[in-house]
Amino acid sequence: MKSYSPRRRVLHVAAAGLVLSGLLTACGGSGSDESGSGSGPVTLDFWGWANGQESVVKAFNASHKDVKLKYTKVTDQLSMQKQLANAVKAKNAPCLLQNTADYVVNWVSQGVLADITKYVEPSKDRFNPGSWSTAQVQDKLYGVPTASAPQFTIYRTDVFKKYGLDTPATWDDFIAAGKELNKHGIKITNLAGEDPSPLGLLAMQAGAHWYSIDGDSWKVNFQDAGSLKAAKVVQEIIDNGLNSKLSFADYAAVQRNYDSGKTVTRQISTWQMSGMVQNFTESLGKWALSPWPTFTGEAAKTPAGTNLTGGVTLVTEQCKNQEQAAKAALWMSTEPGAVKTLASPETGNGVMPALADSKAYVSGAISQKLLGDHYEPAQKVVTDSLDTVTTDWTHGPDEAAMITELQDQWAKVISKKQKVTDLLAHMQQWTVKDLKSRGISVKS
Repeated sequence: MKSYSPRRRVLHVAAAGLVLSGLLTACGGSGSDESGSGSGPVTLDFWGWANGQESVVKAFNASHKDVKLKYTKVTDQLSMQKQLANAVKAKNAPCLLQNTADYVVNWVSQGVLADITKYVEPSKDRFNPGSWSTAQVQDKLYGVPTASAPQFTIYRTDVFKKYGLDTPATWDDFIAAGKELNKHGIKITNLAGEDPSPLGLLAMQAGAHWYSIDGDSWKVNFQDAGSLKAAKVVQEIIDNGLNSKLSFADYAAVQRNYDSGKTVTRQISTWQMSGMVQNFTESLGKWALSPWPTFTGEAAKTPAGTNLTGGVTLVTEQCKNQEQAAKAALWMSTEPGAVKTLASPETGNGVMPALADSKAYVSGAISQKLLGDHYEPAQKVVTDSLDTVTTDWTHGPDEAAMITELQDQWAKVISKKQKVTDLLAHMQQWTVKDLKSRGISVKS
């Protein structure tokens, strides 16, 4: 299944609206000036970490006389949060910054981000709904989406053919195929002990809502019907020994495991293909894409994905040129050359654009080398998945801390020291207690 890196990939999904008053602790700050002065062009500091951004910034600067971007490359997603916190405290935050959806609520709650709705709302129809909501809190926009993460299954066609197995259409099919493969010493998926994202994504697909808003309070529910449906699937995989348990801390070992055919499916997005292409030596051309398995009797539903590439460009409250910053963010997400640069696995990260019509970029975001004869049909799988992405998942104000606790509990599940339902019960109590300790109104 999908993976966190050893640096902890957090769930990256669409942020739903919420009532800020009374729900989130907040701290304000006076703005710092990142712009130029005098008669010269306005200069906007832009922090990010994604491959290809420097090239996009050069293209922007070459095509704009009155506004220039000054790019600073940050190490990664987690470093961004630390550096931004320090910069806000020192009142010298950048005008623009790359980030992922799970941090938007947190930064809005602290008064760090600027409401740029009036500058970007007219461009809403240019983006797909799932991506558009990533920068949105209570119908206000704090940035511009840059990427979407279509989700699909990638599987070994030769292994499935050898054992007479069809591509799993449902999770029941997935488990049945896993049991058959297990007879031959083959695992259908990998569940890493440090990576609880399979549970989170399945819960999302099943309609769970770990966080939601109830009046003027947060509501926490890790034990709703969707969560329990997801738990059942995960528990069946673990109880029947259908998963390998390789840690992504040894990334090369995980890739060798897939390449050798010892594990034969993953639920991934386009950007994760590059690691497969770069590390595989035996199985290139033997992989194909299929939609995420569904829950039996339910229509296709794709959980919003997670990636390290950064799905949104945010504008800070301390920026004194917010209109120019908002328009620069729009340009980077919509200008064809910039979009192509970021979407390509060679010049960018192989992420799909956030645009409403991304078909033109699919062929460049997936690997013909990896997929071989299955390359052409794979493009439709990717495109179709964008039309079924969930948009109703709400990020909590303590999500970073929650994910850390979830990881600890997940490790116990993988080692069979507790059941998934035990994990959910623990997270219910832990999250309510954590929110209350932060002075946040909460109901369970």
